Amino acid sequence: MMHELITTWFGWVRDWHYLGVFLLMAMESSVLPVPSELVIPPAAYWAAQGEMSMPGVVIAGTAGSFVGAIVMYGASRALGRPMVIRWGKYVMISPAKLEQAERFLARYETGGVFFARLLPVVRHLIGIPAGIVRMPVGPYCLWTVVGSAAWCTVLAVFGKQVLGDRPDLMSNPTALIDALKGKSHIVAAGVLVLAVLYVAVMRMTRKPTPATPS
Repeated sequence: MMHELITTWFGWVRDWHYLGVFLLMAMESSVLPVPSELVIPPAAYWAAQGEMSMPGVVIAGTAGSFVGAIVMYGASRALGRPMVIRWGKYVMISPAKLEQAERFLARYETGGVFFARLLPVVRHLIGIPAGIVRMPVGPYCLWTVVGSAAWCTVLAVFGKQVLGDRPDLMSNPTALIDALKGKSHIVAAGVLVLAVLYVAVMRMTRKPTPATPS
């Protein structure tokens, strides 16, 4: 079944270009199990072949991620935690996953939305606790866009590096997955760079410590 899904997703990106990237990344940022690692890299390959542009792929991916994330935020803000807990199991949101995202948000606050876009599981769930606690819309949108753009850029560069000289992988999803896993150190390096940026983000968004009375 997964092989068929991946083949379908490939078809969307190949045939619909930016629209396919947009739709799949919107799904990836919601509760649907679409791995971004299997959307942006193939799109980057086709961009390298002249069918799209690398900036266009990043923009379409970022826009899709933002739309999916803001839908999750809005739904969670409207429904509240009890409804999410009650109905989340039907869309593969377990209480444990929700608590993980809640702990992450409580620890890192607004700036954590940026880094959440780089992490599995938390990436597509962070909008839920953000909506539940009614995080201000402006900061949530800002760091969602920044984090999504950074992640899409890393994946686009990764895809170009891995698939640039292996066009045969585009017709063999299983081999493509193996190749992506085999060169995952490229993504790891990209995330390391983004982690440094995240530290800067945290410094900018850190709440000032109240002065101690003398």
